[in-house]
Amino acid sequence: MHPVMTRSTLAAGLAALLLLSACTQEQQNKISRDIQNWTGTDGVLEVYAGDKVVRRFLKVDKISTALGTEDSKPRSYRYGYGVLDENLNMQADPGEKKVYFEVSDFSNTVFFENPR
Repeated sequence: MHPVMTRSTLAAGLAALLLLSACTQEQQNKISRDIQNWTGTDGVLEVYAGDKVVRRFLKVDKISTALGTEDSKPRSYRYGYGVLDENLNMQADPGEKKVYFEVSDFSNTVFFENPR
C-alpha cells in the first residue's frame, strides 16, 4: 500500500473520530437515530406499571421528540406509531391496528429492536 494513501486514510479516520468526540451526547444520539431511521427497525415499545407490562407497541420504526410549534423547544414527551399488541403476545395479530402513541419522559418505558 502506498504510504501517502495510508497517511491520508489515517488522517481522515482521526478527523472523523475527533469530530464525533466533539459532538454533545444529544448530537451523537441524533446521528445514531438518523442512521437507525435510514436503515429501518422493527422496534418494540413497552410501557410498564411497576414491573408489569401494561401496553406494548410493535413495528415501531422510530420514536420522535415533540417540539413546540412556536419556540421549537423539545417537549417532555415522545411520540410515534406502532401496532397496539392488545393481548401482549409479541405478535401483530389480525385486528390489532397501527395507532399513534405518546409517552411522557417520566413514564416507565423500554424501546428495543424486536429480537425475532
